[in-house]
Amino acid sequence: MTEHVVIVGGGTGGTVLANDLADRLESEIDSGEVRVTLVNDDPDHVYKPVWLYVPFGQREPADGRRPLADLVDDRVEVRIDHVTGIDTDARQLQSMEGPDPIEYDYLVLATGSTLAPAEIPGLRDAGHDFYSEPGAEALREELLSFTEGHLVLSVVGTPHMCPAAPLEFVFMADDWFRERGLRDEVDITYTYPIQRVHGNPNIAEWARPLMDERDIDVETFFNAEEVDPDSKTVTSMEGTDLDYDLLVSIPPHRGVDMIEEAGLGDRGWVDVDKHTLEAEAAENVYALGDTAETGVPNAGSVAHYQAGVVGQRLAGEIRGRPATARYDGKTLCFIETGMDAASFVEFDYENPPSPAPPSQALHWSKLGYNESYWLTARGLL
Repeated sequence: MTEHVVIVGGGTGGTVLANDLADRLESEIDSGEVRVTLVNDDPDHVYKPVWLYVPFGQREPADGRRPLADLVDDRVEVRIDHVTGIDTDARQLQSMEGPDPIEYDYLVLATGSTLAPAEIPGLRDAGHDFYSEPGAEALREELLSFTEGHLVLSVVGTPHMCPAAPLEFVFMADDWFRERGLRDEVDITYTYPIQRVHGNPNIAEWARPLMDERDIDVETFFNAEEVDPDSKTVTSMEGTDLDYDLLVSIPPHRGVDMIEEAGLGDRGWVDVDKHTLEAEAAENVYALGDTAETGVPNAGSVAHYQAGVVGQRLAGEIRGRPATARYDGKTLCFIETGMDAASFVEFDYENPPSPAPPSQALHWSKLGYNESYWLTARGLL
């Protein structure tokens, strides 16, 4: 009987895993013992970190898109479809293309994060963001015409994709306005929901002095509750009002409803064992990337490392061997500190981050990785 592995979600985690399995289970797939199907609701694979650079005119959204079929090994069936329901007892998926369910023996959920600006009254109409393709393009037009006033970057909800990106944006905006001779005319304020500037205390301790040096005002313990587009005011749950001329928000993030409906976890995140990435509420179900509730950042590197662990575990199970691979929380990321300098952090469950001193070399390393990302997605790096 053919074992069927179904991966839902063609982002970094899902794509890397599909290619990993195609390589790891090559002989079993070629002999018909195993099938691997990748289901995604978009024919393109999107590399979202590109969006940070779009508002500053450094990249175009098209730079972050490639046809998914071009990135995935030919041994993997790519199905463009929208999964609408999960039945873990019957091991079936419902989809828009139906009518027959998609049956699986092993299921991997890599459905990622979705933006939920409507949860904050007024935010959809008033706020700009760089966490979506249209948002990044609209923000680019606003920034190009913004020559004076108060720019507010408000982190509205956590967790969110790319945890360092809000810091990167204000560092880059500060440098960008300075290069154009406009910084004296532009005030920048950064808000964060807890009493520091980042969720990780080590990164917060490193970033705060840089913000002070660059006259970036900070409002911590600021949980945005409502935005008034007419008066251009953000009101926090704590009772603070903040006026703005240009609001850049990190909207609340949520997972997909079908995960909660299937009883796999709350808010669209799957409750998993943080080392094995196996779902706690169902057998033969894994989750990775943003979808997996592990406590580590929602970052592409996390999905990449987790994909390797899930690939090894699935191959072991299919071959009747003990699944021994474990995820240790490994995370790494570059943090832009301006338009031509960056830092770098690497950490895991046991070892906290220690950001490297910013340098131009690290900035170019980040840009170089962005260009080589497509090799990573193909499983070549």
